[in-house]
This record gives sequence, structure tokens and C-alpha cells, in this order.
Amino acid sequence: MKFGSVHKITTAILLASALTACVDDGDDGAQGVAGIDGAAGAAGTSGVSVFVTRDDVVTTNANIAYAVYSDSLFAAITLRDSLATFVTTPTADNFVAAKESWKASREPYGQSEVYRFRGGPIDTNADGSEGGVEGAVNAWPLGEAVIDYVAGQVDGDDGIATLVGTNIIAGTATIDQDLLEGLFEKNGDADVTTGYHAIEFLLWGQDLNADQTGTGTRDMTPGQRPVTDYALDGACTSGLGNTVTPVTCQRRGEYLLVAADILIKDLKTVVTAWEPQTGSHYKSFVAGGDDSLGIILEGMGRLSYGELGSERINIALINNSQEDEHSCFSDNTHRDIFLNAKGVQNSFNAQYTRIDGEVIEGASIYDLLVTEGEHELANKLRASLEATMSAAAVIDTKAKTGMPFDVLTAVDIEQPNVVAVIAGLVAQTDDIEQVIDALGVTAGDLKQDGSTNIE
Repeated sequence: MKFGSVHKITTAILLASALTACVDDGDDGAQGVAGIDGAAGAAGTSGVSVFVTRDDVVTTNANIAYAVYSDSLFAAITLRDSLATFVTTPTADNFVAAKESWKASREPYGQSEVYRFRGGPIDTNADGSEGGVEGAVNAWPLGEAVIDYVAGQVDGDDGIATLVGTNIIAGTATIDQDLLEGLFEKNGDADVTTGYHAIEFLLWGQDLNADQTGTGTRDMTPGQRPVTDYALDGACTSGLGNTVTPVTCQRRGEYLLVAADILIKDLKTVVTAWEPQTGSHYKSFVAGGDDSLGIILEGMGRLSYGELGSERINIALINNSQEDEHSCFSDNTHRDIFLNAKGVQNSFNAQYTRIDGEVIEGASIYDLLVTEGEHELANKLRASLEATMSAAAVIDTKAKTGMPFDVLTAVDIEQPNVVAVIAGLVAQTDDIEQVIDALGVTAGDLKQDGSTNIE
């Protein structure tokens, strides 16, 4: 299968031994007695129950986690190739292609966030302490003024972090991994210098939400960084019409590529830990029994309630703040919401569609609940997840037809669409709590995260 110009990346970056290992379709996670159709599989989508064990469910979850993170790494490598093409030849077409590649890289990663909040390699350091690479990969919101030029004020601005002196692009320090990683969150959480959203800002620039119609409503376009911000000749700008020295554009290009290299490096560590043959986390997780089953459900609930429902949706809604929107520069937040919710549903159904179209599936939580006599609860949680996905699909469709998330949160008549997603996330979290009790497993408080009450 092809993932862009992967052949340009060295064997060391690809981690050939890890990424070429076979990920099966969950067979190792569905070895229980087959149902009436004669084949073990994911009944969460087929409606045909199968007899599975708890270990089957855990192993399938681990196989899918590896597939999702592998896809995220492949997509990041493809993004890096696209950025390199643009930086070398900064044409309008290559600029568009780089932005589309960034959006494509978010598709698998968005579905990986259900593997947070469970002591995995994405948010845990080697010594077991909290941290991991998650912040470096996906931290937001970021103080744009640390990286590049910004406007004096942004609609819905909660404050922009600044460095003493000047920003990185306008400075003179060599832009390399040591610099960007050394400045990451140096003066506070907003000093985000690496990851998807640093790259996003460098591609789109700020989404200023200017009233271009005279009606008092927000502009429905994303950030409008001009392609001349990367021009390698006398046309170099820092904003449309603001001509600057060509070295500034050169430094922006260098920043893009270094940030992409760091992203690849960080994702590679997660893929390595989840590799089925040699991954340290994979091995401990599949041997974890009920403990692992409990953290699967805890991750589903904590992403649903605190991270997605509160931090990523409700804060932007109640503050009417574009700066609190997850992908605020590209107006891609509708996909963040949809994909995060999809990741939770994937974990329940034990099914994931890879970026090449291959479907990874196996023993599901739905199957396990049916096997253990909890038919009603299995169907209840499945219905809750489907209701949330339906609500998220409304936001997704509206954005694709011209009304992005930051406009939905600003227009009173449209806010019920956003509230419906929050309500769905609350309902499914309550049902996940019931599943934890029914299966008799241990999990932390599903509602411990988030800075706003969404009930």
C-alpha cells in the first residue's frame, strides 16, 4: 500500500522492523467460540453475537491501537514530504497540497485519542510518570506570537503568549530540534512550539474572523496566510503587503520541516511501544486482563466527557472564543470532534478502517457484554454512541457546506447543534460507567477531567 512518498524517508525513520510487522484483522483477539454464523468477528456492527473472552477484547484493542498509530506515523511522513515540496517550490498549488496533507494527517490521529488517559505511551513517560509525547504532538491552544507575527487582537482572544524580545521566525537562533523542543512550554502551557498545531499555524496563519460582510457575523473562512510568506525572492512577506527580507521566509520553511521531523520522531516512539512483536507496552497491555479492560473503558469515558465534551467543545461554546477552538487556524475542528467521537465508537465496536481501506476488527466490548448476558446494556451503549456520531455528523456536514465550528458557536440559532454533541457525550459516558459496573472492572473517575461542567 502507498502512503505518499514514503520511499524518500530513511529506513531508520520508518522503523522498518516495527512498521512492516503484520497487523492481523483481530484474529488473535477473537478466539472464542463462534456465533451462529460460524465465524468470530465484531458483532457490534454485524448484529450477530459471538462468544468472546475478556482477553480477546483486550488483544483486539491493542492490535487496533497499533494500526491507528502506524497510520498516524505514515500520514505524518507523507505530510513531511508535502511540506518539503512546498518549501523548495513555494507555489500556490503546492501550498494547497501541503494544507490538504496536514488535514489528511489528522484523520488517523484524531481516532487515536481514545488511547489517552490510560497509562499508555502517548501520555506516559518511560519512568511511568504522566507526560509522554502527547503535549509535544497535539497541545493547544498555542501562543502564536512565540512562533511568528500575529495580529494585535483576535475575535474571541483569551490572550496570546509572547516571548521576551522577538518571535522564533523573526529571530536569529538556528531553527533545529533542540531550539523548538527547548522552547516548548518554557514560559507556560501556551508556548507550544511543536506538533500538529504549530504546523497548522505556519500553514494557515491566524483565523482573524473579520466581519467582511458588514453584518456583524464572523467570516466563515479559515486563516488567510499568503503564499508569499514562503517566497524565496524579493516577494517574501510577513502578511499580505508586508514585504520583508527573504531570510524570514527561509526560516518559516525551516521551521515547518523541523516541526514535521519532531512530529515523526514522537509518533515513532508510540508506534514502537505498541508494536505487537516487540513493543513493551503492547506486551504488558495484552497480559493485563481485567486491568486492561478497565482502562479501555476509562479512556473511552474520559475522552468523551472531560477532554472532548468539556475542553474541546464546551469551553469554546461558553466563551464564544475562536482561540479555544481545537484546530482554530484551519477551521478543521469539526473533524477533530467527529474523529475523537469515532475513536470511542471504534473501541466499542472493535473496528477501524485504515488509511488504505483495510478494516481491522475483532472481539468487541459489545460481543463481551452479550457473552456475559448484558444484552440490554450492550444495545444501550451502542445506541448512545450512534446518537453522538449522528450529532457530530451534523457539525461535520455544516462545516463542509460553509459553516465552520467557530461560527456554529457564535450564532445563537446554531448553538443547539453543538449542544447536541455535548449531550450525546454525557449520555454515552453515563452508559460507559454502567458497563464498568456490569463487568466488575476497576476504572478511575470518568468525569475527573475538564474545566467546565457539561451536565
